[in-house]
Amino acid sequence: MFDGGEPADGHRYEILDGVLIVSPAPTPIHQRAVGRLFRLLGDACPDDLEVFVAPLDVLLADDTVLEPDVLVARRKDLSPKNLPAPPVLAVEVLSPSTRRFDYMLKRSRYEAAGMPAYWVVDPDGPSLTAWELREGGYVEVATVAGDEEYRAGLPYPGTIVPHRLVAEHPDERPDERGVGAGDIRPG
Repeated sequence: MFDGGEPADGHRYEILDGVLIVSPAPTPIHQRAVGRLFRLLGDACPDDLEVFVAPLDVLLADDTVLEPDVLVARRKDLSPKNLPAPPVLAVEVLSPSTRRFDYMLKRSRYEAAGMPAYWVVDPDGPSLTAWELREGGYVEVATVAGDEEYRAGLPYPGTIVPHRLVAEHPDERPDERGVGAGDIRPG
């Protein structure tokens, strides 16, 4: 089993179905989206859950250790070293090198593990696609772009606007520079 030590080479390491996946360091727009999601989800997070950013190993099987960009976990499921259970939400922010893995392979592994919600953010759109687990399979519940709102039900109620995640100046209104100014907020 992978012990989770992160090499100090700037790359990200995950194991998917026994195959080592190495990704390059993320871009500034990717990190901007990750940081804003962390802050926004954290501000609305109930006490029994906790929000994390990568790297935090999520052990889905003996041959699968993933590190979602952002995740929401039940506090009771955490171990001192990792998350040995599926989170209640994993969010991947797309990069050119991870697009196929995030949309197809990771989604199928999270689905098989019974994770309730999965989001993919495309910073180039910007857009957000959300899936929820229903009767053992993922159902796409939303795809929003630009200044459209996604009203999440899982892992807890909130609203996200994709432009707000990647805008250089998030407090600007869409009509000021063509970028959105949405956010996540309770219900």
